[in-house]
This record gives sequence, C-alpha cells and structure tokens, in this order.
Amino acid sequence: MHSLPYLQSLGPRICILGPSNSGKSTLAQAISIKQHLPVIHLDQLYHYPDTDWQPRPFEAFSALHDAAISENRWIIEGNYTKILPARLAQATGVILLDCSTLMSIIRYFQRTWFQKSKRLGTLSGNQDSIKWHMLQHIMITTPKNRQKYRSLYSKIALPKCYLNSRAQLNQAYEVWELPLP
Repeated sequence: MHSLPYLQSLGPRICILGPSNSGKSTLAQAISIKQHLPVIHLDQLYHYPDTDWQPRPFEAFSALHDAAISENRWIIEGNYTKILPARLAQATGVILLDCSTLMSIIRYFQRTWFQKSKRLGTLSGNQDSIKWHMLQHIMITTPKNRQKYRSLYSKIALPKCYLNSRAQLNQAYEVWELPLP
C-alpha cells in the first residue's frame, strides 16, 4: 500500500503538477474545500476569459502568477515550467500526478464531451472541444514532460507527494477525506 503524507504536512501553499488531463484541477478543488485554501488554476491566468484558449502576453501572465503566489495561502494547479521556480520558492508542499498518456487521453475526451463548461479550471464563457493540437500535445509532448516532472520532483526538498496511478489518486481522496468529484 502506498504511504501518503498527512495533507496538513504540505502546508498552506501547495503546487499540483502533472501532465495535461491528469486530474490536477479536480484534486486542487477538493483540497481547497478540505483545507480552506483559495484555488488558482494557471490555465485561467494564462488564457483570456471568454475566448477559445487565447493566451495572454507572457508578461501579463507572469504578473498575474506572481501576484497569486505572493498570497499567504493557496493551492495552485498547472505546470508552466518557465515560471515554476518562483512558485516553488513560495510553496510549502508539492503534489505530482503522474498518470499514463492513455489516462490523459481518456480524461480529455471525457471532459470535452461530457463535462463541457462545468469542468473545473475551464475558462469562463468557454466550452471545451476536441482540438487536434491538444491531442498531439498529450500524445507527443506529455510523455517527455512526464520524465521532466519526475526528475524535477526528485530534486524538490519540500514536503511532497507522488501519485502515479488512478488507484493512488483514489487512495489520496480517501485517506485525506477529500470530497469526491
């Protein structure tokens, strides 16, 4: 059985990292409810609301990110590794979700076909749709990123938790007594 740290040991500023469609937004929301932490979805900072995922200029995104991490309490989900060092410098704990590429693809289709605008972490006024570039990202870029995230995770000195399967993620929900999605 996988040993989990106490949720409280991750502190009041938690980063959740992992591949696209691994469950970061859903886990962040559940921890937010349990720990009374404001949740920050990096996709919502990076993209303009009410668009079909149109990105902001990097400087504007970086400023929104830096303002968010300057707060005393948060749970932030998303990768955006270019600005990750600043986030980790403020974080008190890290969770890495490391689901398989197949699981990411399944979750992508589920969220775009069935969750639509109710999906956590989506843009206001937007409804997800299947996009070829997103499928390419999941199938081609994500496997390389998973290796990068694992390497980064091994070097992090903060309290941390590594969840590399659906069973381990489900166990975290149970052990941490998180509300189920």
